Amino acid sequence: MDSLILNRQGSLVRPSNFFPKIDFSSLQRLEEFAAVVKRDLEQKAPTRRDLLEHERPVAWRDVPKKRDDLFLPALRLAPALLILASIPAGAAAQPAATGSSAPLPVSPVADPCPRSFAAGDVVQNPPALFSSNGVLSVRFSYQRRIDAYNRELFCFMTPDGLQNPTLHVNPGDHLSITVTNNTPALPLTMPLNPPNCGASIMGPSSLNLHYHGTNTSPTCHSDEVIKTIINSGQTFQYDVAFPADEPPGLYWYHPHVHGQLEQALQGGVAGSIVVDGIENVQPAVSGLRQRILIVRDQEVPGKPAPGGNIPSWDVTLNHVPVLSPGDPGVTNFVPATLQMQAGERQLWRVSNSSADTILDLQYVFDGVPQTMQLVAIDGVPVNSQDGAQPGQLIPTKHFRLPPAARVEFIVAAPPASVQLAQLMTLGIDTGPIGDNDPQRPLASIKLVDVVDGALVHGAGANDGRDDGRVGLFNELNPRQRRFAGLSSAPVALRRTLYFNEKTDSSGETTFFMASQGQPEQAFDPNAPASIVATQGTVEEWTVENHTAENHEFHVHQLHFLVESQNNFEINGTHRAPGVTGQYLDTVEVPYWDQKPSHPFPNVKLLIDFRGPDTGNFVYHCHIAEHEDHGMMSIIEVLPPSAAGNSARGSQAIGASPAVDSLR
Repeated sequence: MDSLILNRQGSLVRPSNFFPKIDFSSLQRLEEFAAVVKRDLEQKAPTRRDLLEHERPVAWRDVPKKRDDLFLPALRLAPALLILASIPAGAAAQPAATGSSAPLPVSPVADPCPRSFAAGDVVQNPPALFSSNGVLSVRFSYQRRIDAYNRELFCFMTPDGLQNPTLHVNPGDHLSITVTNNTPALPLTMPLNPPNCGASIMGPSSLNLHYHGTNTSPTCHSDEVIKTIINSGQTFQYDVAFPADEPPGLYWYHPHVHGQLEQALQGGVAGSIVVDGIENVQPAVSGLRQRILIVRDQEVPGKPAPGGNIPSWDVTLNHVPVLSPGDPGVTNFVPATLQMQAGERQLWRVSNSSADTILDLQYVFDGVPQTMQLVAIDGVPVNSQDGAQPGQLIPTKHFRLPPAARVEFIVAAPPASVQLAQLMTLGIDTGPIGDNDPQRPLASIKLVDVVDGALVHGAGANDGRDDGRVGLFNELNPRQRRFAGLSSAPVALRRTLYFNEKTDSSGETTFFMASQGQPEQAFDPNAPASIVATQGTVEEWTVENHTAENHEFHVHQLHFLVESQNNFEINGTHRAPGVTGQYLDTVEVPYWDQKPSHPFPNVKLLIDFRGPDTGNFVYHCHIAEHEDHGMMSIIEVLPPSAAGNSARGSQAIGASPAVDSLR
């Protein structure tokens, strides 16, 4: 047939050469035409960024090849070509960077995921990387290996061999991460409806990144986890902008592909993010030696039946294994070792990066609990958002740390007369159908004259900076009060959410993160949002637990104020110390005792939508097994101008008003 083109009205016409790089002259069938258009869309089409940042029209010949972030709604296809709508854009192409060219792949690193520590070894801070001139650029190879017990290990490796490094940024910085998925390819089984960010189909080897606790944007190439998929062999680039008012403290990063979280976290792939500057919000930490302590969990070798001192999961401390009864040849717990100098005080920054294990931290001298001075919870310095600065520290004898939560506290070295000083976790009553999390030591304290220099990482390549000590106090910084005034803000809407579980006749359990008045539905990334909220408002959520095991409520992109913990004691548990009145991103709701006369345990939270972010993100239980089996839902936050327009629907990932108008 003769040469044809698509004119501006979306019709097939002969003459003018509207798209000169497409030659239809040899095509005889519609299928051939569709194949050519698909090829040219994947290789030459302008992207959303091209359309926004360049003068229109954009010449296809000037656009880089192999683009995956095609903005297909900009092309109005004729009705006869609607078949093309079913072709996943970029399904076989490399995901593109946010700039004008695709990022260079990160090569696999030899001997990935090294876990060479033995039980009882001295805990070292993870390797550290620091931002410079407002940017921290990192290149990650995502890799997998099998250990001696046939357990899967996962890790992010830098080209020079750093595993899961701590990422130090300042408020207002950009974190740029280029990541290549170098794990073996497995079948892709679940299509993702557009809009997509990366691949349009996912499977058990898929990857993405979540910047947990950070108040960053839920848009494509930032902290978007619903539709961002990086499959084996693909490279993707993140550019995460930290708000200028981000509270300084401890955050963390980890994969967040639905259905794959437990496998990834038990494989050890998690690292810390430190927003620096806490010494100028809480001067009590000025110059203290700091410990970045990451607790991870993993299968007990041989999978012995949990009970008594045999836990459901072993734990590690900065990859030092904390052995427990149930491990081969072990009859008692074998903790790691933490070094301290006599008379010193240290800042311990602890992240529970476990998939499923709940912690209740306690610092003891010869069995006697010592006071821990709480400095920050979930990245927010305590008592820092309202009132006079600096906020008052919170003294406590133990602190409940659910999976994904972080706590930062000051401790003093034990006197020489103490025979045994330990950081331990108390036993957790997780409910009749919950895991077994017994009391166990995490680390024993060893007094030394000089702390091992190997504990300090980051010097040299980072202009002499390291994460061995907190910076020195300069002057009080009043600019990190992102949540100021939340407690007195008017409440726009009140909701009740709840955790629930249902087990079918085959023994398969489905988990639900439900909203009162709506049907219970397991998570589906292609489903519409369960909650639609308005940017600029504050809501009060009551989150109940209707099940016989503990759950951990987490919401992305924002923090909430814990107003109250209710009905805990009635059901046989105790309220967590230190969290009421503080700003968290993860909070525990203990199990219900299943007695109809007893109320559901619940927490009452003020949810802060006053920040600038709009779009879709998720809230869920952060016990990874529960999330993977459905205990997660989507929330959409709309700008005030669109909140009342029910016909608008969900906004495209990362879309701006200018892009939206092109539909």
